Amino acid sequence: MDLPRNPTRAVRIGSITIGKEHPIAVQSMTATHTTNIDATVQQVNEIAAAGADVIRIAVDSKQDAAALAEIRKQTTANLSVDLQENYRLAELVAPHVDKVRYNPGHLYHHEREKPWQDKVRYLADVARDNDCAIRVGVNCGSVDPDKKEKFDPADSITPMLESAWEHCDFLDSVGFTRYAVSLKDSDPSKVIEVNRRFAERRPDVPLHLGVTEAGMPPDGIIKTRIAFEQLISTGIGDTIRVSLTVPNSRKAEEIDAGRKILADIASGRVRSFVDYGLPTLNIISCPSCSRVENEAFIDLAQ
Repeated sequence: MDLPRNPTRAVRIGSITIGKEHPIAVQSMTATHTTNIDATVQQVNEIAAAGADVIRIAVDSKQDAAALAEIRKQTTANLSVDLQENYRLAELVAPHVDKVRYNPGHLYHHEREKPWQDKVRYLADVARDNDCAIRVGVNCGSVDPDKKEKFDPADSITPMLESAWEHCDFLDSVGFTRYAVSLKDSDPSKVIEVNRRFAERRPDVPLHLGVTEAGMPPDGIIKTRIAFEQLISTGIGDTIRVSLTVPNSRKAEEIDAGRKILADIASGRVRSFVDYGLPTLNIISCPSCSRVENEAFIDLAQ
């Protein structure tokens, strides 16, 4: 079936484009030490061979940044960099990647006296100068502290939303619109709610979907599937990652799992109740047991 898609804007990431009418991209992330160049290149190329559209690499030091420059020479994969807690590394890594991901909650770890707006303006300038996209990655475990203190501690979703919306508005104000957003939690129900609420207000912004710290397969796949089925079936989501705790040699399983979930949603093979918003029937039928005397439903199934 043709799944609905939110009218998000197109955002180019290296050789692919997400958003608008473009296919939903599948991503993964390396689990090697970035300074181990050979191991990281091997994993990047294995994940790319499995069908990854974008591969994220963590950079948390100048040593990591130097290694990334060498890694870039040995792969043609679309690379995204995770700046972790040091936003100043952006200018060192941006020449070698296609997307820069930053976490609004981590901007306070360096130069605490500097306004976050100045830091994001710097990131936007670096991305623009190096032909990079940006992902604003909001995570339940590291929400902007200024946002958290304004809301009930029991409400983990609203601070995430306020942070994401604020950063979107600021990036728009400085003329940088080549960005996507992610809002992640380890609870699938919260992932569903936070992404739905974000999309209601900003349907134009491409969303990267994921359940953080999902765990080992099959549990990690099941938790992720629950969130993806409810969101993608209603047009929400432009890129995805299935985050699995697996040995390094099995990281490609994240791509296989993501592709299968997408294919299942598109064909209606879902594990949860999904309202596709289509003029179809919801058939409620008896599975049969010894109490049944009328077998008409068996005839229907046949």
